[in-house]
Amino acid sequence: MMHAVELRLKPQPEVLERVLRVTRHRGFTVTELTMTANEDSTLKVNFDVESERVIGLLTHQLTKLFDVLDCQVLTSSTVPVGAETPASVSA
Repeated sequence: MMHAVELRLKPQPEVLERVLRVTRHRGFTVTELTMTANEDSTLKVNFDVESERVIGLLTHQLTKLFDVLDCQVLTSSTVPVGAETPASVSA
């Protein structure tokens, strides 16, 4: 399944490293990631992950990180991991 997650983080040098480590340890693969600095001196990270595991296993652990201020699942898709989409099928 594919999930889109949004995090609001404290601007620490190692914060993205921690987030990616927890994501990998929980069995999720990051497929896309963007990070921007907010006006309120926080970082906003949006990333897409794939896994057959329940997204709550990841978000619960991310919220435990002391640099994570907010964690939200934006979307979830039930497309099986590895399934081809119509746009990716070549004739």
